[in-house]
Amino acid sequence: MNITFRQLKLFLALAETGSVSAAARLLHITQPTASMSLREITDSVGVPLYEVVARRVYLTQVGHELAKTARTISSEWDAFEQHVDGIKGLTRGKLKLAVVSTAKYFIPRILGTFCAKYPQIDISLEVLNRDGVVKRLEENLDDIYIMSQPPQHLEIEDEVFMSNPLLLIASNEHPLATKRKIELTSLKNEKFIFREKGSGTRMSTDAHFKKAKFKPEVRLELGSNEAIKQAVMGQLGIAVLSQHSLGEKQEQGDVAILKCNGFPIHSSWHIVSPKGKKLSPIASIFKEHLSNQAKEWQ
Repeated sequence: MNITFRQLKLFLALAETGSVSAAARLLHITQPTASMSLREITDSVGVPLYEVVARRVYLTQVGHELAKTARTISSEWDAFEQHVDGIKGLTRGKLKLAVVSTAKYFIPRILGTFCAKYPQIDISLEVLNRDGVVKRLEENLDDIYIMSQPPQHLEIEDEVFMSNPLLLIASNEHPLATKRKIELTSLKNEKFIFREKGSGTRMSTDAHFKKAKFKPEVRLELGSNEAIKQAVMGQLGIAVLSQHSLGEKQEQGDVAILKCNGFPIHSSWHIVSPKGKKLSPIASIFKEHLSNQAKEWQ
């Protein structure tokens, strides 16, 4: 097979955008040129790499394998460029992160201090639910992944860098809001508002209640911390949320933190990457920055 590095970058752009025209724009070439190059790639491999259905590109199994290979080659080249820049005394390049939605409450501040030290680094940040982050991890699309519940079915490098306490909250008008001590059994008649199944917060909460042999009555399942907080303020029920999602001054906020035995639930934030993946110099620097920033906060 005779495929150029530029053609590999084009095919990778096709895989990531799902569109020939979008891939052409990313590489600053015309669509006819991109289409011709993609045909050349397919001819060189000798089997179909993708098909177009309703103007959307879908990769074949071999196409997915080629995209995976192209992504590995591209990552290695980026790491080489960063290494050379380091020798020259320069720090520039791109950092790709994927984080679960609750991490959005603190990651931007960490990125802010990081970019202040390394202004030439471009940041790509994906904020998704846990399933979305795990899918990107499976496809090795980013440098680093941040979540509270790493997947068990993947071989990964996993490092805890910060605690993630899960608090029991209610509206300020709730009868339990002023109680100094609450037993978990006294919540059997309360209505709970939970994150959707599959989220890290929900997984930790379910495991905690199962261990305590407590079965909560679920009124609502919502897909965002903001929606849950609003529902609690509307006195629809009580909820379990990450301390980070409530902000630094949650004690002065619109919800009450209940003093219940067994709370906060212990949870942690993890830095995750595929097992055996060699982090780029920039990703390694950010990982160290992430850990140091967390230590300062705690």
